[in-house]
Amino acid sequence: MDIMSLLQEWRDFAYEYDMQDRNGQLFWANYFGIEKEIYVKLLGDPSKVWEGPVAELAKEFDTELKYFVGFLDGINDSLVTPNPIEEMDENTVVSLNYDKDKLYYNMVAAKAEWLYELPEWDALLTEERRKELFWEQKKSNTVVKGKKVGRNDPCPCGSGKKYKKCCGANE
Repeated sequence: MDIMSLLQEWRDFAYEYDMQDRNGQLFWANYFGIEKEIYVKLLGDPSKVWEGPVAELAKEFDTELKYFVGFLDGINDSLVTPNPIEEMDENTVVSLNYDKDKLYYNMVAAKAEWLYELPEWDALLTEERRKELFWEQKKSNTVVKGKKVGRNDPCPCGSGKKYKKCCGANE
């Protein structure tokens, strides 16, 4: 018998809510509030390394297990060592040892203003560093096109022919 992982249970549960309808908006607004409270506690005590079984950490953060699993799914790419979230159960020991820069960058990428604008960041990263990470992330989505080859320019394939008579002939 195949036992569904906590992560799969969370995803099946959470992603049935459509952000386009009222119930979905209410669900996700509630979840984002829970997530914010977890981050306030996590970022508020940067010297503490949070480690332990998933169920115990959920209790420490005063959060239902399923919502805590959603939080773990979101933070996993920002951890120093990612947790085995795909196959974890409530007794799996996880660590919340996060990389500050990576976490901030990923929050910006997720457009999670309610997280990357938390006042707890003031003690973790300078304002200048946060601006650098913010713009670094925004620039990472910018596509820069190369110079277009003109019809009468030499063909970039190196044949010596004009582009229109070589590789551009089929355009």
